Amino acid sequence: MSSTPVTGDTAPEAETPPARKKPGWRALAAALKNRKTAYMLLFGFASGLPYTLLLSTLYAWMSDTSIDLETMGVFSLIGLAYSFKFLWSPVLDQVNLPLIKRLGHRKQWIVTAQFLLGGVLLFVSRLDPAGAIGVLSLMAAIGAFAGATQDVVMDAWRIDVADEEATIDMLSTVYQLGWRTAVLVGGALALVIADRTDWPTVYAIMGGLMMLIAFAAIFAPEAEQSVATIAADDEALKGLRRTGQLQPKIRGWALAIVGLLWGWALITVGVFMFRSLSSDPDARPDSVEFITGMGPVIVIATVVVPVIIAAVLENWRRKGRYVLTGDAAKSGAFDGFVDHGYRALILPLTEFVGRLGWAVIIVLTLVLSYRFTDTVWGSFAYPFYLGELQYSKDEVAIASKGFGVGALMFGIMLGGALFSFIGRMAVLFIGALTAALSNLLYADLALGGSYMELVSNLTGFTTLVEWLGGDLRLAKLMMAIAGENVAGGLAGAALVAYLSSITAKGYSAVQYALLSSLTFLIGTLGRGALGQMIDEEGYYPVFILTTALGMIAVAACIIEWVRQSRLGKRAGVVAPEAV
Repeated sequence: MSSTPVTGDTAPEAETPPARKKPGWRALAAALKNRKTAYMLLFGFASGLPYTLLLSTLYAWMSDTSIDLETMGVFSLIGLAYSFKFLWSPVLDQVNLPLIKRLGHRKQWIVTAQFLLGGVLLFVSRLDPAGAIGVLSLMAAIGAFAGATQDVVMDAWRIDVADEEATIDMLSTVYQLGWRTAVLVGGALALVIADRTDWPTVYAIMGGLMMLIAFAAIFAPEAEQSVATIAADDEALKGLRRTGQLQPKIRGWALAIVGLLWGWALITVGVFMFRSLSSDPDARPDSVEFITGMGPVIVIATVVVPVIIAAVLENWRRKGRYVLTGDAAKSGAFDGFVDHGYRALILPLTEFVGRLGWAVIIVLTLVLSYRFTDTVWGSFAYPFYLGELQYSKDEVAIASKGFGVGALMFGIMLGGALFSFIGRMAVLFIGALTAALSNLLYADLALGGSYMELVSNLTGFTTLVEWLGGDLRLAKLMMAIAGENVAGGLAGAALVAYLSSITAKGYSAVQYALLSSLTFLIGTLGRGALGQMIDEEGYYPVFILTTALGMIAVAACIIEWVRQSRLGKRAGVVAPEAV
C-alpha cells in the first residue's frame, strides 16, 4: 500500500517524529514548564471531574435519598455516551460552531462542552433526586454527552499541539494525572464536603469549578496545524476529484455503507437509553444483555468493518482500479454532500491504512490486545476480592480505592519519567510485559498468597500495615493491588502516548476515537467466556491464561518497536520513539 495521503492533504506523517533534542531530565523539566503541558493537566482534570460526579459520586447522593438500586443501575446507562463517543467524532472534526469558531478549531468545542458541563452541575445542585429523577436523568445524560464530546476534542487537541518540548508522551502522562486527580476531588473530597455540608453544596462547588476551567480554556493555545488543516480543506476536497482518485460512485457506495452502520449504531444506542430511562421497571430492557451482546456488535460494525472497507478502497486506489482517468467536476449539491461526508468519515480511515500499509495488521493487533488483561478482568475483581478471598468491603476499599489509586498515579508518573529516558516504545513494551505479569500476583493470591506474604515481610510492608491497624492478610492484598496498579498506570500512559503518536493531526479526532474504542473490544468479547471458565475451573487457571494471552501484546510491541526503529533509521531520526 502506498504511504501517500489519498487527497494530498497537508496532515503530517504521524509516525515519523523529529529527533529528540533534550534527553532525560532536561526534556522532562522543559515539558513541565510548557504552557501546553499546564493546560493538558487542566484538561485532564476537566475530563475526570464530570465523569466521576455523574457516573460515580451521584450514586452516593441517590443512596442518601433512598433511591432503589434498580433505578441506579438504569441511571448508569448514561455512561454509554463515553463508550460510543467515536460515533459523532467526525462532526467534531469537521463542523465549526457559529460565533465562537474564532476560539479555534478544537477550543470552540472544548469551551462549549465545559460551560455546558458547568451549567449541568449547577442545575443538578438545585434538584432533589428523590422527587425529580426524570429531570436528573435528562441533565445527567446531557452532561455525559458533553463530557464525552470534550474528551474526543481534547484527545485531538493533545495530538495537534504536541511539539518537541510538550511531547505527546508528556502530554499523555499529565492528562492522566489530571484525570486521576479529578477522581479524588470528585470522589473522596466530594464525600468529605457532603458529610460536613450537603450534596447540593458539593455539586454547586463543582459546577462553579467547571465554569472556571471553561473560562481558563478560552486562553489555551490553539494548534497552528489544525488552523492550517482547515485552510487547506477546500483543496483537499478538490483533490478527491482529481485523476487517480477513486470514482465518485465508489466513494458514494462506501460512504453509504459506513454511514448506515454508524447511523444504525447511533439509533440503537439512543433508543435503548430512552427506553431504559423512561420506561417502568417491568418494561425496561436488560442492560447487561445489551452491553455484553450488542456492545461488541456495535464496535465491530462501526470500527472493524469500516477499517476493512478503508483497506479495500486504498488497495483499489493503489492498483488503479475504479479510479478517475481525468479530473471530474461536481455536478450538484449531492456530489458536494458525498465529498464532505467521505472526507469526514472515510478519509481518516483510508489515510491511516494508506500510511501504515501492511503494518496496520501489527498496529491493530497491538491495539486490540494491549489492555486485554485488565479490561477483561475488571468485571470480576470485586467477586474475587469479596467472594473468593472473603475480604471485607472496608478492606477492599482501603486496598483498592485508597492505596490502589496512589499506586496507579505512581505508575502514570513513572511512565512519564521513563518516556524522557528510554523512549515511548520501550515504555510501551515494559507496560505490556508488566501488565501481563501482574496477573501472576492474583494467581498467587488465589493459592493463598505465599509469595505476596514473602515480599511483604521482606520489604517491611507487613510491619507498616500492622502499625497502621491492618494485618498480614490485608498487606498481601495491598501488595498485589499495588503491583497491578503500578503496571496498569504505566501501561495506560504508554498506550495513550502510542495511540496519539500514530494518529495524523489532520484526522486526529476520528482516528484516535476509533483506535481507543478498539482497546476495549477484545476484553468485552472475552468476559462471557472468562466468567464461564471461572465457574468451571476457578480463578487460578484464569490468571495463568490471561498472563499467557497478555504475551500477544508483548510480542506485538516488539515487532512494532522494530518496525518504528527501521522507519526512524530510514528517515534519519536518531530517537524514533520520541516525539
